[in-house]
Formats: sequence, structure tokens, C-alpha cells
Amino acid sequence: MTLIEVLAVALGLANVFLIVRRSVWNFPFGIAMVSIYAWIFFTSKLYGEAGLQVFFFVIQFYGWWKWTRAIGDEGTLNVRWSPPSTMLVWLAITVMLALALGTALDRWTDAVAPYPDATVAAASIVAQILLSIRRIENWIYWIAVDILSVWLFITRDLLLTAGLYAVFLVLASAGLYAWWKAGQARQREELRA
Repeated sequence: MTLIEVLAVALGLANVFLIVRRSVWNFPFGIAMVSIYAWIFFTSKLYGEAGLQVFFFVIQFYGWWKWTRAIGDEGTLNVRWSPPSTMLVWLAITVMLALALGTALDRWTDAVAPYPDATVAAASIVAQILLSIRRIENWIYWIAVDILSVWLFITRDLLLTAGLYAVFLVLASAGLYAWWKAGQARQREELRA
């Protein structure tokens, strides 16, 4: 555990806490967190995770832009579920991406856990896209990512980061519940209109 890891954890907690609350101010914390974690993961030979942070850095700006344009007149961010057929497509993309990334990491790097690392990366990419477009099921993805990540980070002796992802698991569960309630409230409003 290093001071830089402590800083990344603190930024991560602030980021996810604000996401659960549907606050657009989560994005500056997310940008800072992923910048630090890119270096931490690269030096730990978790190349899929390191590359994922580069993706997160870019998509944080996209999500920030999307969220600022989606805030309703009442000042809240509206969220909703995707149709089941769309979720099947996202699931297929996740599996294919995980296999492709895992194969690449296994063949061309000295990655210590190429397929688990790639699975976390692939599911995180899809989860972040779903989060950016305000889909409730992003939290289901994050729950799965957090469970696998806790194990992966323990194996790399990143215990503080494993602890962060355990907290993320709790926050993702709270996020699923909060966004599910917000989605239901939005549906009721649309039915009344």
C-alpha cells in the first residue's frame, strides 16, 4: 500500500458515491482516479486494467457531456432500463471483448492473470458505456466487476484497492436500488403525462 494508492482509493470512493446520487460532479473525481490507477495497474503488470483506465479517462469526458445535457427541468438526472434484446447484445459484446483481450494479453504480454484481467476490463467498458447513457443495468455489471476485481487485486497484493472494490460492491448495490427507484418514479410520471 502506497500513498498514491490511498489517494486513488479516496478519489474512487468520492466518484462512486456521487454516481449513486446521480451527481454530475462525479466526473472530475473519476478523471483524477483513473489517471492515478493507470500508473498503479501498469506497475502491477495488470495491463488490461491499466489500458482500461485510459478508456475510462476518455469516456469520463463523454459521460460528463451526456449527463449535463440529460438533466431534467427539475434538476434531476433521468435513468431507465434498456430493452432485454439490447442487453443481450451488450452481453455478447462483453464476452467477445473479454476473449479477444484475454487472448491478446496472454500471447503478447507478461500479464499475470490475462483472462480475469480481460474479463474485468471488458465488463467495465460495457458498464461505463451503460453508465454514460444512464442505463440502470450498469450497476449489475459493476456488481459483477467488483466481485471479480476484489479477488484479482488480492492476488496482486493490492489490498487497499481490493478493499476499495469491496466498498464499490456495496455502493453498486446501493446504486442499483437507488437508480431502480428513480427509474420507477420516472415511469410513473410518464404514465401520468
